[in-house]
Amino acid sequence: MKKLWRRFRFIFNVRKFLPFLKEFFLSKEVSPSKKLLSLVLIGLYAVLPFDLIPDFLGFFGILDDVTILMFVLQYIVKLAPQTMREKYNM
Repeated sequence: MKKLWRRFRFIFNVRKFLPFLKEFFLSKEVSPSKKLLSLVLIGLYAVLPFDLIPDFLGFFGILDDVTILMFVLQYIVKLAPQTMREKYNM
């Protein structure tokens, strides 16, 4: 239950991601390989048109896109140094 609550809180704190991502990509603490991997994941999400649930099904079609985006963002947070995660409370 605690893990589920953390995921919901993560979704509602999306507004924190813009400054976090900016610092992630500009920081000297993050290795270039982690930055490249993050860019590849974001690029694949944006470029590949494959959906588990087609978007024409309304809410459920959008829900799978949001879910995949949240998994990508959570992975980027895991790649970030501990100090950066603590700074943005992630």
